[in-house]
This record gives sequence, structure tokens and C-alpha cells, in this order.
Amino acid sequence: MAMKMLVAVKRVVDYKAVVRVKSDESGIETTHVKMSMNPFDEIALEEAVRLKEKGVVAEIIVVSIGNAASQEILRTGLAMGADRGVLIQTDQEVQPLEAAKILQTIVKQEEVQCVILGKQAIDSDNNQVGQMLAGLLNWPQGTFASQLHFQAEGVSVTREIDGGLQTLFLKLPAIITTDLRLNEPRYISLPNIVQAKRKPINITPLESLAIPPSSQIKTLRVSAPEKRRAGVRLENAAELVDRLKNEAQVIA
Repeated sequence: MAMKMLVAVKRVVDYKAVVRVKSDESGIETTHVKMSMNPFDEIALEEAVRLKEKGVVAEIIVVSIGNAASQEILRTGLAMGADRGVLIQTDQEVQPLEAAKILQTIVKQEEVQCVILGKQAIDSDNNQVGQMLAGLLNWPQGTFASQLHFQAEGVSVTREIDGGLQTLFLKLPAIITTDLRLNEPRYISLPNIVQAKRKPINITPLESLAIPPSSQIKTLRVSAPEKRRAGVRLENAAELVDRLKNEAQVIA
């Protein structure tokens, strides 16, 4: 029997955009900067759509947490092949634990059998929401997934670890977070973009979920990395060794 799957997506600064720090060093400047779906979440959604095409998934619900502009990301998800969207609307920063609690609420409301999301968002790189959501739901989890094979009893997850590859078997319901090598997201055609405009998006204010804010992280200062110094071309290994010795003495 085909299952209902939830995919969480986040609106982030496009990975090709030039990132600038705000003048007060309170964060990253997002005004007039191209925003897009988090690349890891895009991979998660692509996998969900492929599973739907195989008959493994009956319905895909794409969920985002953010301001009104996040509807653009949900429309992109609907154009990729999701059936309907859910926006938990808020103008406040949502930290990982709070995001996990929000998704926990949506999972219970929708009665989904599997949640798939990117292993991390490229803006904060926390890599926490999937694991926290699994803990809150008490569901098995397979993180950093590079291959998925669904069976009647559950799902086989091949995941990337420091020592190579590890394969886990998870009984459903389960949480899966995706790595880069799982798939390559498809090009969205114009007819699918037009069709996505007719698919429903349910907008729910965060306040209506009655989830208390759980601010655990405080950003003190954001600064740009130091610019790299120009490289120096050396003629041979002896010159390299001599330079390393001299620079080591200066540093010492």
C-alpha cells in the first residue's frame, strides 16, 4: 500500500549568490539577494517524487517554516511534483529544536508514514532538525542517505559515514535525511510550473500551533572570512623547503 510522505524544505540564500555580512554584523544580508530552496531539501523532494512515480508514495506534502516569501519555495516544490503545500508562517528566526517541534505537530496532524528532508540547511549548517524530529517522534532514523530501497516491511538506507558506507534497515514510520549523492534534481518544465499554481497551499500562523519558543542559540557576531593572500610560485623543492623554514622561524 502506497504511503503518505512529508518533505520539509527551507528558503535560503541561493548557493550561487554572493553572501554579504550586514553592516552591524548581526547576520547575513538577504535584501535583493536571490533566494531558493535549500539544495539538500531539493534532493529530498526529488527522491519523494521518484518514489511516487514508482507507486511507493501516494501523496507528497511539502512543508516550509518561514515568512510569506516561503510560498515561492513551496510553489517550486509543487512544480517538482508534490501534491500540496503547508506553510507555517512566521517572521521570527526558527531554531532547530523549535523547527523539529513544528514538524512533529504537522506529522501527527497529517498521519504520514515517512519524513524526508535534507541533512542540513546551507545557511546555518546545523544538521540537527532531522535527528531532533526522530527523537521527538521516537521514530527510527537514517541520516546522510545516499541510497534508498523501500520494501513492504520498511526501508533500507545506505548512508555515508567516515569509514565508508553503512546500510541500515528501518521499519516505518521513519525519518530520513538526504546527502548529495542520493540523486540529481530534475529540471522543472513550464507546464508543471503552471500546474503548480493550481495546487493548494495551507498557510498556518506559527502562533496558532501553541508551540513555545525554544531559543537555545544566540548569535553574537557574524563576520566575513579573511581574504586569501596571493600565492607565490616557487621554482623547485629546495626553494619551498627554504621558504617554509624561514616563515616558521618568523612565526615562532
